[in-house]
Amino acid sequence: MPKTIVNPSSLAKPSGYSNGFMIDGGRLLVLAGQTGMDVTGRIASPGDIVAQFRQALSNLQAVIAEAGGAMTDIVKLNIFVTERDAYKTNLKPIGEVYRSFFGRHYPAMTLVEVKRLFDDEAMIEIEGWAVIGGQLISE
Repeated sequence: MPKTIVNPSSLAKPSGYSNGFMIDGGRLLVLAGQTGMDVTGRIASPGDIVAQFRQALSNLQAVIAEAGGAMTDIVKLNIFVTERDAYKTNLKPIGEVYRSFFGRHYPAMTLVEVKRLFDDEAMIEIEGWAVIGGQLISE
């Protein structure tokens, strides 16, 4: 089964990983964890979980767009936070950011609090799976 690496030029050049992999003839996209890292390779908004959430979703969007998909193609998200309480305290603005990217699309999601992320200033990392071009059938 062929696999295609997806590394958008609009993101910081990855070192030791790929931003995404297309599998299954270009339908299944595996998304690497994205933090609030900007194009320079730095965490854009240290101490601001909402801004980091926005940047992480923007990074995911860049990978999905490079693969020919849309945010509503995401079927699974794993969200890792270093401060669960900061996430919960900011649920309303985080929800507003979420809806600006996804509208009313809600993939299967998991939120996990972790001790640390790779970048010391990162407060959030989001990874996931997308099915490009699949038709959504709801109950």
